[in-house]
Amino acid sequence: MNFFQRLVKYLREVRMELKKVHWPSRRELLVYTGIVLVTVLVVSLFFWLMDTAFLALLRLIIR
Repeated sequence: MNFFQRLVKYLREVRMELKKVHWPSRRELLVYTGIVLVTVLVVSLFFWLMDTAFLALLRLIIR
């Protein structure tokens, strides 16, 4: 097989695999995006609180 034939075969296989993918509906996409954003916000808030607490503790120890 030459390069062109391999490329065509590859693109056909990619197309066949993409037909097997379960694409989310618009509603599912919005719900999952919301879940991700809320999770990132909660984890960020947790790390910010922990950082603030450790900084305050470190300042008490240093003084």
